[in-house]
Amino acid sequence: MTVSDAEQDRGADAAKRASGSSFYHAMRILPPPQRQAMFEIYSFCRAVDDIADDPGDRTRRRAQLQQWRQDIDALYAKNAPAHLRGLAQAVGEFALAREDFLAVIDGMEMDVETDIRAPDLAMLDLYCDRVASAVGRLSVKVFGLDGKNGPDLAHHLGRALQLTNILRDLDEDAGMGRLYLPREALRDAGIAGADPHQVLAHPALDRACAPVIARAQNHFTRADAIMRAAPRRAVRAPRIMGEAYKGYLDALIARGFAPPRARIRLSRARLLWIILRHAVI
Repeated sequence: MTVSDAEQDRGADAAKRASGSSFYHAMRILPPPQRQAMFEIYSFCRAVDDIADDPGDRTRRRAQLQQWRQDIDALYAKNAPAHLRGLAQAVGEFALAREDFLAVIDGMEMDVETDIRAPDLAMLDLYCDRVASAVGRLSVKVFGLDGKNGPDLAHHLGRALQLTNILRDLDEDAGMGRLYLPREALRDAGIAGADPHQVLAHPALDRACAPVIARAQNHFTRADAIMRAAPRRAVRAPRIMGEAYKGYLDALIARGFAPPRARIRLSRARLLWIILRHAVI
């Protein structure tokens, strides 16, 4: 197998891991070098996220994340392991920062160390920065945003997407013993304790979700303002992601949070409309 064949196989594997997600559809509109770089970033994120969500031994999972740190260090020392050669190419082509990859791993380790339950707002914001906005900081470099707009968009859009995920995945997270709703929101809604299943069955759950919805909406608004001021070509993919996730959030608001909570999905027609709206320059 030639080097080019190997690179193609790694690229196909990265794309396969992304397929079926709204991320995949947003990235398909990018030129091939950017698209491939984003699939490599996604593949990395999925790999470390799988470790975080594995219900197995925490000591083993901490060791696996530590191995990922060592692999990232090796990549930046120009000695990338074979499974990261595609990612190494993206790092070199788009000047991706080592600390952002490590921040993602640190975020996953927060889930490995303990099952997060009703974190305070400061901890929740740190978690969102690591698992979402750090990915955004990598992504905006691939998209071609720099200066202040890139990091600002990563900050706001990353948090908007992650807060929406938290609201969408309440039941799935509870099944893993996790609850990401902030303790301040639970307290203000009159919900005592942090047991995920008890909180999700509480009649005041809608009130506890309301400030999280408001925070997500504020971040979406700030992200939209940044994207309106940016070159359109550089923000086509994040616009698609933002519109898709605003669709999720709107559907969650319309559904409410009282049980039983039907899983929220975007229709293929809605997603296609979003893609067509932003794909053409």
